[in-house]
Amino acid sequence: MGAAVTGSPLSGKTVYFPSMSEAGVRVIAAAFRSVGIDAKSMPPSDEETMVLGGRHSSGEECLPLKVTLGDALKLLVRGEIAADRMALFMPTSDGPCRFGQYGPFIKGVLKEMGFDGVTVVSPTCEDGYSGIGEHADELLRTAWRAMIAGEMLTKLLLRIRPYELEKGASDAAYQAALSDLCATVESRGKNPKERMARLKETLVRGRRLLRGVPADFSDPRPLIGIVGEIFCRLNTFSNDDVVRKVEEAGGECWISDVSEWLWYTNAAHIHLLKRFRKHLTFEMFGARLKWHFQHKDERELHGVFGDDFRGYEEADDIRDVLDLARPYLVPEGTLGEMLLSVAKTVYLHRKGADGVLDINPFSCMNGIVSEAIYPRLSRDCDGLPVRVFYFDGTRADRRYELDIFMDLVREYSARKRTVRVYPPGLGRAAAAIA
Repeated sequence: MGAAVTGSPLSGKTVYFPSMSEAGVRVIAAAFRSVGIDAKSMPPSDEETMVLGGRHSSGEECLPLKVTLGDALKLLVRGEIAADRMALFMPTSDGPCRFGQYGPFIKGVLKEMGFDGVTVVSPTCEDGYSGIGEHADELLRTAWRAMIAGEMLTKLLLRIRPYELEKGASDAAYQAALSDLCATVESRGKNPKERMARLKETLVRGRRLLRGVPADFSDPRPLIGIVGEIFCRLNTFSNDDVVRKVEEAGGECWISDVSEWLWYTNAAHIHLLKRFRKHLTFEMFGARLKWHFQHKDERELHGVFGDDFRGYEEADDIRDVLDLARPYLVPEGTLGEMLLSVAKTVYLHRKGADGVLDINPFSCMNGIVSEAIYPRLSRDCDGLPVRVFYFDGTRADRRYELDIFMDLVREYSARKRTVRVYPPGLGRAAAAIA
C-alpha cells in the first residue's frame, strides 16, 4: 500500500463509498487504498437502512438518497465509526437530476444529528481531490482501469450465470476473481505500465475461473437490456435484484455500466468547450488527452477477453450512441440518463436484444420522460418490448409483471428481424464455452 496521506481533510479518516455496484465500489475503494487512503464500501443495505433513511428525509427525495443516507447513518448510529473518522464519498453533478443536491442535503442531516465531523467528499468540487494531493493523477487512472476491469468480470458473469449447470458456481467464481482483482489494484506497481501488466494477468485468471464454470449454452435465452437511473439499476438492494429475477424468469441480461455515464460526461464536457469556442485551449487539450488515455486503457483491458463479448460490444464512441436518440430527444439539448436510456435502447435493438427494462427510482424525472417516449420508440424498433420499473424501497412481488414482460419478449424474439450475433461457443448447437 502507498504511503499514508497526511495534512489533508482525509488524513486519519476512512472513506466510505455508497454501494452502487458491488464490483465498482470494491475496486474503487481498492484504488484509494493503493495511494494510502483508508477506504471501504458501505456495508450491505437492509431494512434498517430504509428506516434511518426514511426517518431523516421528507419522502420527496429519490430512493438512492434514502439508501445512501440510511447506510451512512447506520454506521454512525451503531457506533461502528466516529464521525470525525468518517468521510463519505458523494459525487455531485449539474443538470436536472436531484442527485446534485445529495451532498448538501446529507451534510445538513448529519449536522442536525450531531455528526458534523463527517467529511463529505465531492470529487467535482475544488476540495474534492485535495485529500489525494500529489497522488491525484495516479489514483484517477488506477480507478478508471480498475472500474473497467470490474465491469468486464461482471459482464462475463452475466453471460455465464443464466447457463450454469451448478447453481451458485458462477457467483463463487466471480467472487474469487473480484477479490483477486481488488488485491491487485490495491498493491501498487512501480509505474503505470507495470500496473497495467499486473491488472491484465489478474483478468486472465478471473476469465479462466469464470470460463471454467460448467454451463450449457445450447439454447440461448432472450437478451434483456437493463438501462435507467444509474444507482437504481446497479444497486441490487434498490432494484430488488431485478437482474437475478429476470434470469429466474428465463432471460439473460446486458446491463449498462458506470463507464457509460463517465464517457457521457466526457463527451458533454468536450461539447460544452466547443459551444463556448474553447477549441484551442489547455482545457480542451486536457479533455482530449483524458479521452485518449481512457480509451487506450479500455481497449487494452478488453483485449484480455478475446471474442468473449462478440455480439455484446459497447460502441467505440458514446457520441455515436447518443446520436441514436435524435428522433426522440436532441442530444445537444438534453441532459442526464433520459438521453442515455433512450439512445441505449435503440442501440440494444440494433444489437439484437429481445427486450429492455428501464429501472428508476419512483418519481424520477428521467424515467418519466423516457417512459413517455418508449411507445413511439418501440413502434420504430419493430415492436421491441420496453418496460419501465419504478422502485421506492418497498418490497413488492414483481414476478407477475416480469412473466408478462417475458411473454412479450419471447413473442418478439420469434419474429424479430434483427439478427443477434453470438460469441464463439455460444449458439444453439454449443454445449460449453469454446
